[in-house]
Amino acid sequence: MVGPAAKREAVAHLQAVMGLSERRACSFVGADRKMIRYRSSRPPETELRGRLRDLAKERRRFGYRRLFILLRREGEPSGINRIYRLYREEGLTVRKRRARRRAVGTRAPILVEARPNARWSLDFVHDQFACGRRFRVLNIVDDVTRECLAAIPDTSISGRRVARELTDLISRRGKPDMIVSDNGTEFTSNTILAWSKDYRVEWHYIAPGRPMQNGYVESFNGRMRDELLNETLFFGLDHARSTIADWVADFNTARPHSSLGYQTPAAYAEVLTATGSSAAQDDSSAPPPVAYPAPIGVTEKAKALIRRWMKVQRHVTGHATWEIDQREKFI
Repeated sequence: MVGPAAKREAVAHLQAVMGLSERRACSFVGADRKMIRYRSSRPPETELRGRLRDLAKERRRFGYRRLFILLRREGEPSGINRIYRLYREEGLTVRKRRARRRAVGTRAPILVEARPNARWSLDFVHDQFACGRRFRVLNIVDDVTRECLAAIPDTSISGRRVARELTDLISRRGKPDMIVSDNGTEFTSNTILAWSKDYRVEWHYIAPGRPMQNGYVESFNGRMRDELLNETLFFGLDHARSTIADWVADFNTARPHSSLGYQTPAAYAEVLTATGSSAAQDDSSAPPPVAYPAPIGVTEKAKALIRRWMKVQRHVTGHATWEIDQREKFI
């Protein structure tokens, strides 16, 4: 379907190049002469357009919906339709990334209590410095509030480092009911198995080759990749740490989250703590933030790994202590 703007351009071209009259050109194009002569009486809205361009330049990967939320926070009374029109007229449309493969089929989810610290998810995301050296970021996300609890960049992160970071995070925020991760060597190491046993934290491993089962932190990794890593050139580890820390703070306290009714994760966590899950999203159409635990059978794998670790420790020490035997009885 050809729009009015395109018809006006076609009529103007026929008049300028071929010397046709307005009546003849409109008959060829199939346009009404009143439409061709129409001139918009809308105000230029220069100030609003300028502010919209500034926000789009500052938030290069934000679409018109999130820009509309940011403008509303500044007191702009315009509706979302006007913002969308100006957004299109200014040519601010975000270039779409190549679509990724998605999970096929359905899974029956098991609900997790809607409160902070009900479940954490862990995963790594990788990038490189300007010199070409690789580094990785350990991301820890609260599946219910969508807060990024920690984002630790370093050139090498072992299982012991993961255990230390989790211990520090628990001392500041409290202990989670469960933690979910993939089957990476850092998460299946003896250090992590012993840590989960000592701190009495239930650790779930997703099925191999099924990252969609850890979808919350995978979604966060995608946002970090799209809005930060692909847009920033890191010149060193200190630069990466400061830049990522600033972005995480902005993600938690300023960035509107679509699945939370365009609230920020920090604001949603405050409302959730004060009023409970039923009142946190009464005014929004977004689905409630419910976390899904790992599939059945993954816990048995974790217990088997712990048993194997205990047997190795018993073989190394050369004697079976009463304490180890008692631990095996409770597994």
